[in-house]
Amino acid sequence: MKHTNTHQPLPAAFYHKPTLELAKELLGCILVKETEEGITSGYIVETEAYLGPNDRAAHSYQNRRTKRTEIMFAKAGTVYVYQMHTHCLVNVVSGPLEQPEAVLIRALEPHSGIDIMQHRRPVQKIENLTNGPGKLTKAMGINMEDYGRSFHGSPLFITQGYKPENISAGKRIGIPNSGEAKDYPYRFWIQGNKFVSK
Repeated sequence: MKHTNTHQPLPAAFYHKPTLELAKELLGCILVKETEEGITSGYIVETEAYLGPNDRAAHSYQNRRTKRTEIMFAKAGTVYVYQMHTHCLVNVVSGPLEQPEAVLIRALEPHSGIDIMQHRRPVQKIENLTNGPGKLTKAMGINMEDYGRSFHGSPLFITQGYKPENISAGKRIGIPNSGEAKDYPYRFWIQGNKFVSK
């Protein structure tokens, strides 16, 4: 599958920055997925950072290495997808090699292929199409087959979007059993964007 001319994947160097910085830099970038049905894309409007060994909310807390988390030890810019209940969640591996950190993509503002997304996730209000980590993967056709791929090329990649004016930070969502880590202000979102998860 070929890229559309407008969508050039961000260079590998883009991902080589501290995880908290990357979580903010990803806001406004465009996530693109190419499938048989066509191409879908959306602006990243909300992220969460997970800082590996010392972050009790991270899957790789205390350098835990399992079949699932192994990919978190790979190089920055690798795709980490995992299953939670019936949903898949997509993450950008971050941090230096062997330092298992990642950024969860929590919400998107639909950009292209919206009809395809709505076919996969019929919703009454467009705001509910991709305003959560499990919703956006379903709408875009991101699944476990994407595990271990690279965000630098087909069929799943991130490309340049726009620089948001105002970014907010706050607690991450849905991690009640992670001690003090549940209060870390590692969630970032574009202020006032109606596609941020509720």
